[in-house]
Amino acid sequence: MDWFRHRDGQLYCEDVPLATIAERVGTPAYVYSARTIEHHVEAIREAFAAVDPLICYAVKANGNLGVLRVLREAGTGFDIVSVGEMHRVLMAGADPTKIVFSGVGKTASEMQSALEAGILMFNVESEEEVEILAGVAASMDRIASVAIRVNPDVDPKTHRYISTGQAETKFGVDIERGEALARVVAGTPSLRLVGVHCHIGSQITSVEPFARAVARIAELATTLRQDIDTVEWLNMGGGFGIYYKDGKAPEMSAYAEAIVPLVQATGLKLIMEPGRVIVGNAGALLTRVLLTKQSGTRRFVVVDAGMNDVLRPSLYEGYHRIWPVLGDAPPPLGDEGGFEPCHVVGPICETGDFLAKDRPLPDVGRGDLMAVMSAGAYGFVMASNYNDRCRPPEVLVRGDEMAVVRVRETLDDLVRYDRGDAPFEQVNA
Repeated sequence: MDWFRHRDGQLYCEDVPLATIAERVGTPAYVYSARTIEHHVEAIREAFAAVDPLICYAVKANGNLGVLRVLREAGTGFDIVSVGEMHRVLMAGADPTKIVFSGVGKTASEMQSALEAGILMFNVESEEEVEILAGVAASMDRIASVAIRVNPDVDPKTHRYISTGQAETKFGVDIERGEALARVVAGTPSLRLVGVHCHIGSQITSVEPFARAVARIAELATTLRQDIDTVEWLNMGGGFGIYYKDGKAPEMSAYAEAIVPLVQATGLKLIMEPGRVIVGNAGALLTRVLLTKQSGTRRFVVVDAGMNDVLRPSLYEGYHRIWPVLGDAPPPLGDEGGFEPCHVVGPICETGDFLAKDRPLPDVGRGDLMAVMSAGAYGFVMASNYNDRCRPPEVLVRGDEMAVVRVRETLDDLVRYDRGDAPFEQVNA
């Protein structure tokens, strides 16, 4: 469910015409719907109400401060993977005791900053990380709360770049090592074992992999809890898929039906780390057609948004619905027989700079405004300045009001940290 709808021959975000936003802030531009974000948080909360989960939004999906404030007001905690993300969520007013620090490569200084902030726990992923965290905590005369990230070796049936729960990935430890590592944590004075964690991947549109993964970590947590009374959390991670193409991603109730009984049987509290499922369909990227061209038998639509603005199509061959903002609503997918296929490409000097390939689209021409849908997750956060292009603004819509929650970068911003005239200094051997 999202609040991007065609009305009166144009596409709206909630009650604001996207064409109006483009006139005010230019293109490319990201636009987010606050109502959609709030709806998805509530949908998760309602589906899993029987176990009253702590929803820790995965900041890596979209870290805009305006978006984070909407989530904080909706009562979520936050799943972070860097001290930069922690800085963002604290600026957005997050409760530190609802922050979980994940990631395979935390630095000692990041651990120190997180302990000083008073976060809920660290998800640790290796023996050496446990040693480093124990040393940092001891040096600060603190006790760090820890959940062991277990790799349940479950194939999530998603793109290989975003599959994280199989044996060959860099994430977590296997079940057997996980139990041994948990007991090391429990026996370390500066650490407290509080739970077991897993995360098997992203954009997963099947219930079964989640059920198998949670069953495996639930069994481990139950075993540990028999003689370690500090264990209180079961963290199932995130990775719930959304509809990019056909609207066939499972409802949250389908996930809950399989997972809730497994959690209830342990007597533990549940943490969830959703990201994409909350913000993915809450965002769109606005772009204008620069020109069209023909090359052989192929029609190209060249737009002003490129792979530096939205990387998913080039990186993962990720699909985004693209359609003109003005005119009729798009037909159902698969029913575009009357439209000629074309490549929608950007201005970046790479053959891989495309937003869509062989996409049936109506005739569009120079100046026409297009919307790249389902762009709220892994959109702006993966944007870059490649080809010295300024990153786009971000706009948050609530009802019939809009707020520019990040301004467009300027040419001066591109060189702000360059020091081309820095003097050379003698460096002694």
